[in-house]
Amino acid sequence: MLNANKLIPQGQGLAPVLVKRAPTVELDWDVRQKSRFAATDSSGRTLGVFLPRGTVVRGGDVLVAEDGSLVRVLAAPQPVLRITPCSEHGSPFDLVRAAYHLGNRHVPIELTPTHLQIEPDHVLADMLRAMHLTVREESAPFEPEGGAYAAAGGHHHHHAHADHGHDHGHDHGHHHGHDHGHGHHGHG
Repeated sequence: MLNANKLIPQGQGLAPVLVKRAPTVELDWDVRQKSRFAATDSSGRTLGVFLPRGTVVRGGDVLVAEDGSLVRVLAAPQPVLRITPCSEHGSPFDLVRAAYHLGNRHVPIELTPTHLQIEPDHVLADMLRAMHLTVREESAPFEPEGGAYAAAGGHHHHHAHADHGHDHGHDHGHHHGHDHGHGHHGHG
């Protein structure tokens, strides 16, 4: 097994010809959001990928193996729900509204100017259809948005309102079993 513990986002800084020639590894979203996984590249090599915790691998990223070889990551087609405005009386605003409701549920969403994509979920599909959107099951690569906290690595909710001198005045208005860290200090 060949270990890879370095990731070059979108192959930045590498000669395009090197990236183009590199073997590929096709991974679905479930695998690409793990920091440790095994995979087989297009040249048949078994890879052991060990990245820093919280690292998300995107299609187009390049893994660097311990022998210095490169492996280009492809986002594998997987089951998704493609959400588009209803053709008769829909508008692009319907997608904005849908993205808001899905985001409020912390659902990973791929945003494009013409459609949204989420992982299959019949409850969410019914909700979206009730909002007069077209929901189709497809097989396609899935690249959800990184979110506001992606740069920090992982899924965090540290807004730090008290730390920067002004209040945003918003309330999430929902609770589903996790603490958002809004002033809940000193519990013990």
